[in-house]
Amino acid sequence: MFALSKVLRRTQRLRFGACAAVYSKEIHLGERSFFTLESPSIVYDKCESVPRFYEISSMSKRALSSNAGTKSDEDEDDLEDGFSELESSKSSQETSSSSDDSEDDEVTPKGKLSADEDDADEEEELELDLIETEDGGKTVEKKPSELFTTIVSAPGLSVGSALDKWMEEGNEINRIEVSKAMLQLRKRRMYGRALQMSEWLEANKIYEMNERDYASRLDLLVKTRGLEKGEAYMDKIPKSFKGEVIYRTLLANCVAACNAKRAEVVFNRMKDLGFPLSGFTCDQMLLLYKRVDRKKIADVLLLMEKEDVKPSLLTYKILIDIKGASNDINGMEQIVETMKDEGVEPDFQTQAITARHYSGAGLKEKAEKVLKEMEGRSLEANRRAFKDLLSVYASLGREDEVMRLWKICESKPRFDESLAAIHAFGKLNKVKEAEEIFEKMVKMDRRASSNPYSVLLRVYVDHKLLEKGKDLVKRMAESGCRIEAMTWDALIKLYVEAGEVEKADSLLKKASKQSHTKLMMSSFMYIMDEYSKRGDVHNTEKIFEKMREVGYTSRLRQFQSLIQAYINAKSPVYGMRDRMKADNIFPNKSMAAQLAQADPFKKTAISDILD
Repeated sequence: MFALSKVLRRTQRLRFGACAAVYSKEIHLGERSFFTLESPSIVYDKCESVPRFYEISSMSKRALSSNAGTKSDEDEDDLEDGFSELESSKSSQETSSSSDDSEDDEVTPKGKLSADEDDADEEEELELDLIETEDGGKTVEKKPSELFTTIVSAPGLSVGSALDKWMEEGNEINRIEVSKAMLQLRKRRMYGRALQMSEWLEANKIYEMNERDYASRLDLLVKTRGLEKGEAYMDKIPKSFKGEVIYRTLLANCVAACNAKRAEVVFNRMKDLGFPLSGFTCDQMLLLYKRVDRKKIADVLLLMEKEDVKPSLLTYKILIDIKGASNDINGMEQIVETMKDEGVEPDFQTQAITARHYSGAGLKEKAEKVLKEMEGRSLEANRRAFKDLLSVYASLGREDEVMRLWKICESKPRFDESLAAIHAFGKLNKVKEAEEIFEKMVKMDRRASSNPYSVLLRVYVDHKLLEKGKDLVKRMAESGCRIEAMTWDALIKLYVEAGEVEKADSLLKKASKQSHTKLMMSSFMYIMDEYSKRGDVHNTEKIFEKMREVGYTSRLRQFQSLIQAYINAKSPVYGMRDRMKADNIFPNKSMAAQLAQADPFKKTAISDILD
């Protein structure tokens, strides 16, 4: 039996107290609840089999701690929004963009080419799990279906009309064709069109809906219109179809939205309904707490041990990434060893995570050793590793290795490899080489994909090439590409880096009005941080509220920037602790210092004399 928590205890990075979650009465979606900790000698005798996770309104002195490491508390605080690999869950909403990859390659969002790498493989696994053929088999064909081509060719919001015409022409629509088209739309993150197709299918009663059809619709609704719309749709799903697949789909989307309150309520509801605790739900909670409250990671691990839920490959990836991001290399290595001892072999992505953290810690030899293991005996046989190899070698400054790898795949590069190469050469200050690869991609890409533009734009951002960035965006618009979330993100950062924060703010407003995409959280934070540095409290508060409106619930990082705006403005902060408490945000060491500095009632030497 595995003992991951013991491994973590031995590394003295995540200190686990002997504790367990206290249970309360049954709750329903939308209700508030609380999280406390008690000794297991008290809890286990009076509890049901599967503990519930509750939102934090206060933490006892026995609360689990996560004092990870070799960095100071201030540095550790900065890690909250800087984890390097698995920042988004399987149905990533934060990086929602209509990626237009080639049929042969997986979606490559911004994160795949930066330190905030998305777990696209895990996301694809979830997407496949929502799509079945009539015989129960999963549809994984890569060749575009005619139905998919028809939907993509339809202008704007006219997918329904295009499908009506398709039927009038005598074409048949069955579950197999729908599954093919749905998968291809999802792989390209064309969630709006996928939702239109789903609505049309139900309205026209093409076939009888099953649980996975309802789950797919729920997933698409949340991705395009937010959690509230998704929860409202759940009420309309027939009770007989409201099974585990429905709830885990909602849970994954709550985690993707970083909404701890809703995720915990859904988790508890699944328990109340008698669904067995699974590795999927535990992994989702780990992903959530990795981003919003690392202290509660211990609760999930202890729960998994108690309920004998074996860790999955994703479980290990998350823990390896947490250790690496906390600069606890010894702890990371012990988790890798535990993983191997349990018979779970690291895949390319796990190796890439490890190599990146070695690189970030300055351990070049160890990083290169892992990279050579990824290459194996034949690079051609391990083609899937190319994009990660290019990226990590670039972070190590190994121009020779990047050139060697690119020469191997240059004659017939895959889409994601080309994107990774643009990013890698950008890291190496080889802007000209990055531009040459971009030009080749544009000539070969028959669908006017936005991805090459977005990645090259990111290179221009990193090198503060404002004019080139502006020209690239104009060219992108002229080519017919739709500007998506990651493109807006790069463009907004470009203007912020150039000192034109007002222009960046104007772009943010313009992009926010687009209904087909949800802006990335970082797009707001670039502007918010800049206003904060200037001591512009009004505009910092404005961005703070805008983030809440679009669905990014308050996190420690946002409050840190907001409080710093008041400090820089030399303006007293009233009621900030109450605002944080209302959002279940509790100050860490660095934020406590911020609050003390901005406290309008703090004691000074002069005030003591006057008193």
